[in-house]
Parts: sequence; structure tokens; C-alpha cells
Amino acid sequence: MKICVFCSANEQIDPEFFRAAEQLGRWAAENGHDIVYGGVNQGLMEAVARAAHEAGGRTIGVVPMIVEKSGRTSQYVDVEIPCDNLTDRKQLMMDQADVFVALPGGIGTLDEVFTVAASATIGYHQKPVVLYNAGGFWDGLIRLLDDLGQRGMVRGEWRQHIRVATSIAELQHLL
Repeated sequence: MKICVFCSANEQIDPEFFRAAEQLGRWAAENGHDIVYGGVNQGLMEAVARAAHEAGGRTIGVVPMIVEKSGRTSQYVDVEIPCDNLTDRKQLMMDQADVFVALPGGIGTLDEVFTVAASATIGYHQKPVVLYNAGGFWDGLIRLLDDLGQRGMVRGEWRQHIRVATSIAELQHLL
């Protein structure tokens, strides 16, 4: 299975989030799964890729040219797929992956999660998207999605397209 991981490339964040990224990368590699990710050498992106790589797994980095030019491509990218911009990156990631996991992240992570989930809602794919709610990071987003559902802004139940896991064990069960 190819697991696409969306997550932060920031360094100054809760150490718990780094532990979650490392657990995911290690578990994926130990179970023969590939990690598809943004290929950046910082933050949770680097943590998940390093853990997967060190556990003998394979990483596939979808790397925008601007990242490559700035020298921020991770040394843990085993297979590099270059792309022009973030729109291309999301499409290439969707094409590569079987499932999507969102570790804690910011605007880019939200963009990726909602692009993939919206694509599923209209029938482009049926690949699962999972919010890995390490340390309750996604609690605010979950409340917002519940509110959107209650207001009739989501066709059906949003949890049909976006699942939630609060531990590595729950995440493994959903994948």
C-alpha cells in the first residue's frame, strides 16, 4: 500500500507530533508500505520519511521545483517525482497513493486534505482520508466539520470521506 502523508514542514512544534510521525513512518516500513509525501527536509515531513527509511521502507517524494531549487529536498527521498507547483503536487500524490493520512499541519495540509476529500465526494476516487488526531490536534477541525454537517453544508456524513484516528493502533485499523 502507498500511504500519502500530509503534514507540517515546521520545526518548532509539539514533540508529540514528531513521535506520531515517527511511529507512522516506522509502522509503514515494517509492514511493507511506501510513504508518499512532499519530500521536504523539515518538520514532520522529514520525521516520517527518516523513520520509514531507517526501518527499511521506501519513500516517494513529490517535490515542487521551488523546493528543489531552494535545497530543501530531503535526503530520505528514495524516489523523487518532480512537479511544477502545489496543484500538480496534489494531483500526483492522489495518483500515487492508496490512502491519505493527515498528521498535524497548517494551511498546506488543510488544502491537501480538502482537495482529496472533495474529489472523493464527487466520485473521482474512493480512497480513504484519515486525520491522525495526535494530541487532539484536529479537535477544532472536527468540531467545524460537525457544525458544517449540522448546518446542511455537507452532503451526507463528512465521516464517509474523512475518518479520524487518535492513536497509531486506530490508524492501523482504518488503513
